[in-house]
Amino acid sequence: MMDALSVVSQLRDLASEPQNRDVIVQDQGCLPGLVLFLDHQNPDVLFATLQTLRYLAELSTNIPTMKNELGMMVSLENLLARDGLSVDITSLAKEVYDILNAPANPPPERKKKPQFFLNSSNKKAKSITLHIQGLDSSHRGLCEEALLKVKGVISFTFQMASKRCTVRIRSDLPTESLATAIAGTKVLSAQQVIKNEAGEEVYIPLKSSGVDVPQNSALPDYLPEEEESPVREVDRAISRTTAKEDSSGSWLNAAASFLTKTFYW
Repeated sequence: MMDALSVVSQLRDLASEPQNRDVIVQDQGCLPGLVLFLDHQNPDVLFATLQTLRYLAELSTNIPTMKNELGMMVSLENLLARDGLSVDITSLAKEVYDILNAPANPPPERKKKPQFFLNSSNKKAKSITLHIQGLDSSHRGLCEEALLKVKGVISFTFQMASKRCTVRIRSDLPTESLATAIAGTKVLSAQQVIKNEAGEEVYIPLKSSGVDVPQNSALPDYLPEEEESPVREVDRAISRTTAKEDSSGSWLNAAASFLTKTFYW
């Protein structure tokens, strides 16, 4: 059965082969997934994730893309400041951070290749990263409840250390609807995280009043086990999924199914 450790361990083994490193970084699902794993509580998952990033950084043309991946540097900084981690983890995190933070030449323009972690054919969805003021373990449930009520929200994942939430929504849903829903908790507020022309992350205030928020109808109490649940929680992720299990038996398909069900629609 697939779990976070088995997925990242297999990905690390793939990254150890030089011919795979360019393809992995070009894939639209690998780097976001690795960034999420940097917030994992299991030290084995953390160490395997850092090993994977270290392998990928061996290819110098990968470094700018990795550094500019949303949340990558912030997650590494949070990891370095985290207490209770082993010397091996903190040392490797520092090494990866220093490599990515070193001056580098701009990467050549790359042709996008098909991804094997996410469903890139879904043109009707977009991902939004929010910085949520007031987000902590005691208020996370309020935020989850508010987002689940918004019609058009497909999935969302939390990075608690940086008070962020990455939300996948339908392309026709205004981002301000998310801010309005979160503001409705009375204790949380949201700003959008984007990158400016210099590649720096900046916070954009979102209007949280006077915006209509489409509401989901009530979810059923349960579904038969052979069907997929519309709401699925695995560690830090909640998503509505219609992904089907691939029966081919290949590892990449199994990994794609795992991350799709964990993080994405």
